[in-house]
Amino acid sequence: MKDFIGTSTLVRLALRRDRVLIPLWVVVFAITAAGSAQASIEVFPDVQSRVEAAATTNSSPALLSLYGRIFDPTSLGEVSLFKLTSFGALLVGLLAAIIVNRHTRGEEETGRLELLSAGVLGRYAALAAGLIVASGTVILLGLFSALGLIGAGLPAAGSFAFGLTWAAAGLAFAGVSALIVQLTENARTATGMTAVVLGVAYVLRAIGDSSASGSSEWVSWLSPIGWTQQIRPFAGDRYVVALLPIALLAVLVVAAFALLRRRDIGAGLVRPRPGPPVAARSLNSPLALAWRLQRGALYGWSAAFLLLGLIVGNIASNVDGFVTSDSAKELVQKLGGVEGITDAFLATETGLLGLLASAFGIQAALRLRSEETALRAEPLLATGVTRTRWLSSHVLIALLGTTLLALLGGLGSGISSGASLGNMGHQIPRLLAAAAVQLPATWLVTALVILLFGALPRAITAAWFLYGLFLLIGQFGSIFNLPQSVMNLSPYAHTPRLPGGEFSATPLIWLLAITAALTAAGYTTFRRRDIG
Repeated sequence: MKDFIGTSTLVRLALRRDRVLIPLWVVVFAITAAGSAQASIEVFPDVQSRVEAAATTNSSPALLSLYGRIFDPTSLGEVSLFKLTSFGALLVGLLAAIIVNRHTRGEEETGRLELLSAGVLGRYAALAAGLIVASGTVILLGLFSALGLIGAGLPAAGSFAFGLTWAAAGLAFAGVSALIVQLTENARTATGMTAVVLGVAYVLRAIGDSSASGSSEWVSWLSPIGWTQQIRPFAGDRYVVALLPIALLAVLVVAAFALLRRRDIGAGLVRPRPGPPVAARSLNSPLALAWRLQRGALYGWSAAFLLLGLIVGNIASNVDGFVTSDSAKELVQKLGGVEGITDAFLATETGLLGLLASAFGIQAALRLRSEETALRAEPLLATGVTRTRWLSSHVLIALLGTTLLALLGGLGSGISSGASLGNMGHQIPRLLAAAAVQLPATWLVTALVILLFGALPRAITAAWFLYGLFLLIGQFGSIFNLPQSVMNLSPYAHTPRLPGGEFSATPLIWLLAITAALTAAGYTTFRRRDIG
């Protein structure tokens, strides 16, 4: 047991560092689940309305691929929470992975763990502490979410089964992150690899759920997210299925500890390839260096956005044929916020692409802080490179990167939907315009990171919490019937719903003005504070 000495101390340290973010995430998820249930009681007052909504979902490949199948169309709980089951499991899995990465690989990369290891600290203590904190977080998140659903009036058995789906997904991907952090010596790379695994798991689940006549339903069983969905809260409450993600966690944790024994602190099992002995002549400016550091991530994001846009556009061409009843049309139009079923779907998915593009903007801007804490910024600033020039290099990559991603998603949607509908020349400009109007909100979120970097660098990770809050408001605010004052907190609530909606330049101008003000404040505060 000497390898675990100091675990309790590191757990207390991790809880001290995350004393704000962890409770906030737990509360946000619990309120989201309870709010969705409470709002749906009014939307689906009788069995007939629930059956029609379930028929719409189960007959639409678009909704099935995004949110999953409704197994019991008469169940108020399942119809109320179908948008949250798989999508929520994805977010909880990401949260658990981030916590594990933050308190293991992140601590190694900054050198803090090596300093702590100079005292009485076992080799396995950091990994054990990260897993304990992540596991405890997702278990509490699932428990409070279940209690919120019970308070909203849903059955207790189904409510706890729903909480178990989120907790089980978090446990599974905590194990995935524990294994991945042993392979790479960079926290950002570990986060990216975990995100890829999460994406593959979600796509496998989507393929299985959206297959015709259930011919490929087995594919869903290849995904931990598919496993949690098969718990079927409010539609059988199959608690025993949760043993699968728990067993996966056990296997991955054993493997992670075995790999940890084989590597040095600060190193990964997969060593980075050494670069050339002499830097390329192109690396003659801060912007060139920022591009070199961020280009790999941007290439991967770009390919994913183009593919996602092509998929969305292809699905959109068939949406109208799957929606027949008036109440079902009203539901889909409410999700999209515009008239016309196809345009409603495209507007919703284009907005989602804008949200996803913001994640790259946050990630790219956060590179500023990682460069600073890794002591790579100070040597650059000791030369003739000014603070403004160095900051601008990463800001420019973040803003131009989000622009490229949004437009690639719009282009892919326009090409595939235009090819299916036979009017590509009409669809491509419409979808590019729909993607372009998302950019001011996306840039504003990036500007928030810049402000935090300049004014409150230690709290810069709060940008992810704000992003999650905007995402929840944007995706579920209309379903919850939230007050407009709450909806207005999200910058995405002010973007025109295109295609099909009315365009107004006024909110976009305001978003750009706020973005400029936040960015200027970030530059000003960064110039006035000490490095590090």
